[in-house]
Parts: sequence; C-alpha cells; structure tokens
Amino acid sequence: MPARPSVRTLLVLGRISNLPTVWTNCLCGWLLGGGGSELTLLLLTFGSSLVYVGGMYLNDAFDAAFDRQYRRERPIPSQQISEALVWEIGGALLAGGGLMLAFLGWKTAIFSLLLLLAVLGYDAIHKAVAFSPVIMAACRFFLLLAAASAGDDGVTGTAVWTAFALAGWVLGLSYVARRESAAGPMRWWPLLALALPLVLAGFLNDGTYRLRMLVLAALLLTWIVLCLRHCFASGQRQLGRTVGGLLAGICLVDLLAVPPDPAAQVVCLVGFLLACLAQRFIPAT
Repeated sequence: MPARPSVRTLLVLGRISNLPTVWTNCLCGWLLGGGGSELTLLLLTFGSSLVYVGGMYLNDAFDAAFDRQYRRERPIPSQQISEALVWEIGGALLAGGGLMLAFLGWKTAIFSLLLLLAVLGYDAIHKAVAFSPVIMAACRFFLLLAAASAGDDGVTGTAVWTAFALAGWVLGLSYVARRESAAGPMRWWPLLALALPLVLAGFLNDGTYRLRMLVLAALLLTWIVLCLRHCFASGQRQLGRTVGGLLAGICLVDLLAVPPDPAAQVVCLVGFLLACLAQRFIPAT
C-alpha cells in the first residue's frame, strides 16, 4: 500500500515546472484578445493551471501500465502514490479548472471544452498513435484561443495565427519528446515546425515594430539552437534537456507574440527564467 504521497511526489506528477508556460500563454492570448479585466485574467490563469496539472495527473494514470514496465521510477509504479488517488486528483483538478473557465463566458466555455477534450484525448491515446504530437499541439492551440476569447475583443485574427504558431512550436518539441523512447536517427524536418513563430512574427511586424521583432526573434532562434544541440551532439544524445529547454521556450514564443507592453514582456521573461529554474528541481516531463 503506497504511503501518503510527499509534496514532491505531487509536484512531480503535476509537472509544475511547466506552469509558467501556461501563465504566459494565458497572458499572451488575453492581450491578443483585447485584454480587459485583471480579475478575468486571474481566473483564466488559475483555471488553466488546474486544467494543466489535472491533465498531467491523468497522463500518469493512463500510463500506469506502461510505466510499470518501462518507467518504474515514476510515482505510481514506485508506489509513492496509489493509482486510484492519482485518478481522483487528476479528475477533480480537470473538472474544477474546466468549470472555472466556463464561467468566463460562453465563447470561453466552448474553447475550454475543446481544450479538455484535447487533454483527455492526448492522455488516453498518446502512447498508441503516431500523431499524438498533433493532439498535444492542439492543447496549446485551444488554450491560447480560450484565453483570447476571455478578452474584450475576443478571438482576433492575430490570436488565431499566434495559436497556430504556438501549436507548431509544441508540435516540434513533442516530436523530440517521442524520440526519447525510440531508437534510430533524429529526423530534422519535423523540427522545422519550431520556426513557425519566427515566420509569423516576420509577417505581422513591420514599421516601428520591426526592430523589436528582430531582437526577440534572435533571442528565440538562439534558444532553439542551444536546445537542439543536445539532439545532434556527437556523443550521447540528451533529448530530455532539449525537451525541457523547448518547453521553457514557450514563454519566449509568447514574448515574441505579446503586444509591445513592457509589463507583459517582463512577465514572459520572468516566466521563462522561472521555468528554467524550476526544472532543476522538478522534471519537465
């Protein structure tokens, strides 16, 4: 019988080191949707955080049989927590977060429902299907649109295009994550999806915003190179470091996308640094 779970076990199950990326996604989407009430942003961020952590718990619950065979260090097979309790906590967090988002309006409720379906779909079948990175990308796509729908202007064209660019980034990092448990060479062409935020920024920013875009794009491109070097190193590959770095890089994608507001830019940068720091204590995957 598993002992009462420790705080660290609960944090590991929730992959809480990735929460700053959820927060900056919410901020970015909300601003692209016109912004508005700070209370709405707070509720949006809290509800989205519950959905994320709940989805991570259910991910381990669905993967329990796989982890008992291949990842015995995970909390359930190592008996740090019971499988039943993980199901209960994950379900409660996911439901609570979904309800909180639904109270922000009917449009947000629709996108939140799509987000919940994507999260549950990914958790249930991601080990069985090759296109699971697409489902993971859909989770962030619907998260950003849910955030935009809670803004005063709602889902704008820029928000939709930004959601597609964010999904491309997640698609690229999810491909790397799948390669962690697979043998064979790393293909380079799926990683081109990581460039979608850079391409979109080049199209959407002109005039007075061009210089700002170039500086932030150079920062993001530098981070991509630093992360991917672990994939193609001459020695042993360290794909976990690549995945963790790219996950933290979601905050930099948001930094590139947010309107030129100093406070929002600071939040995205702090989120990036916080995600990198948190990964030293709680694994990102």
